[in-house]
Amino acid sequence: MSGLPKSIDETLSLLTKADYVADRALATVIFLSFRLGRPLFLEGEAGVGKTEIAKTLSRALNRPLIRLQCYEGLDVNSAVYEWNYSAQMIEIRLAEAAGDLNRETASSDIFSERFLIKRPLLQALEEGMNGPPVLLIDELDRADEAFEAYLLEVLSDYQITIPELGTFSANTPPVTIITSNRTREIHDALKRRCLYHWVGYPDAARELKIIEARAPHAAENLAREVVAFVQHLRGQDLFKSPGVAETLDWVSALHELDKISLDPAVINDTLGVLLKYQDDIARMEGSQAKQILNEIQAELRTTAR
Repeated sequence: MSGLPKSIDETLSLLTKADYVADRALATVIFLSFRLGRPLFLEGEAGVGKTEIAKTLSRALNRPLIRLQCYEGLDVNSAVYEWNYSAQMIEIRLAEAAGDLNRETASSDIFSERFLIKRPLLQALEEGMNGPPVLLIDELDRADEAFEAYLLEVLSDYQITIPELGTFSANTPPVTIITSNRTREIHDALKRRCLYHWVGYPDAARELKIIEARAPHAAENLAREVVAFVQHLRGQDLFKSPGVAETLDWVSALHELDKISLDPAVINDTLGVLLKYQDDIARMEGSQAKQILNEIQAELRTTAR
């Protein structure tokens, strides 16, 4: 595909310029997805940056992002296409009122493309000026297995058949990113159509680089303490560990409070930005948060020497 990076290093550079701090393994699988024309299936905990990869590729490649947000009960009408029944009825009534209704041709007239409402999967087959779009199928694990089976068929040939109009095909497959938070297992048949990558929590060094790229306004000392504190939290037995999204939200919130360093009071006051379950907040606030803060500040002082 034209306009795509020609090497792993170019892919890594493309992501970096768009402020996405990726490791080489992720850059490699993205590059291979480009070269092989295969969908990229990303699994990982919520908030680790899976969706952001698709958004970043859209910006970096200057291509439209078409997002299909999955949910229980998602069907063809919402994901692929539906007919504009209201406009069709108006067209029929206007033709009847004018005496121009030809019952033999009415069906082909009202089931024409001008009454077709294209949903994300059908939109993704259309190529723009800069190439095919970036198709994000987000949180596939939330959709029903019946829709997953339909999606398998679409991804096999990147074509969709509409009985009244015929078959729509992509001249060039879109850059396709599928994400899952693993609330249920995705069928092996669909995974076999894709390249796979697990997006894990970043280590401290990479998370600090993410803050520097996405929240450059934050004080350097604050960013280091925030990263160290979050890294410690991920080692605790929490219901939901904070993701990168929560780290960025927290450091931005602390910046808005004019903080240049963590202290026990501000941690207790802002834990709701970082943790999303009351049991986790109750466990961490107070003496536990103070203990973790003391530990990380001691570690940072030792490292700085």
